[in-house]
Amino acid sequence: MSEKEKNQEAQQEEEVVTEETSSQQEETAEKTAKESKKEEKETSKKEKKEKKDKKASELKELQEKLDAQKDSYMRLAAEYDNYRKRTANEKLSIYNDATAKAVEELLPVADSMQMALQSLKNAPEDVKKGIELVSQQLEKSFEKLRIESFGEIGDDFDPELHNAVSKIESEELSENQIAQVFQKGYKIGDKVIRHAMVQVANCD
Repeated sequence: MSEKEKNQEAQQEEEVVTEETSSQQEETAEKTAKESKKEEKETSKKEKKEKKDKKASELKELQEKLDAQKDSYMRLAAEYDNYRKRTANEKLSIYNDATAKAVEELLPVADSMQMALQSLKNAPEDVKKGIELVSQQLEKSFEKLRIESFGEIGDDFDPELHNAVSKIESEELSENQIAQVFQKGYKIGDKVIRHAMVQVANCD
């Protein structure tokens, strides 16, 4: 084999080696690129997950703060409502006490009007009308002040409202019913200004 042929053969072998090397390099580069893309994809997924977890954590923290603020607001609203009701009750109690104190001084007048009305049978018509008119005006004044009278014959006896000064046996009335009213009782709301003085039927 001539020198020239040897050189050509060597050159061909070198080209083959070069092609193989190039092919290997391409495969390696492709493999590296795939691995790189895979890593990037995994990194991207990890970053997305971290961002999602961070966002969820922030949202949870904000929700907890909102719940705390809501709870604080509800507590404050409840405290204010209780304060408002307590203040309203205190004002009503003060009003009732003051009204009861003033009306207590007028009760002898109301008693006198009741006795006058009971003795009008033989009175002149103009006198009768005059007393009835004054009595009606007094009743309307009591209504405006939310004053209620109580104590009627036939009512059930209630020790919270009535003061029993005597008792009687009666076939017409049931047990512990009021048989006679000596003095009417008065109250404002739940506050008793004066207990009714009564006679109770068929009580022990």
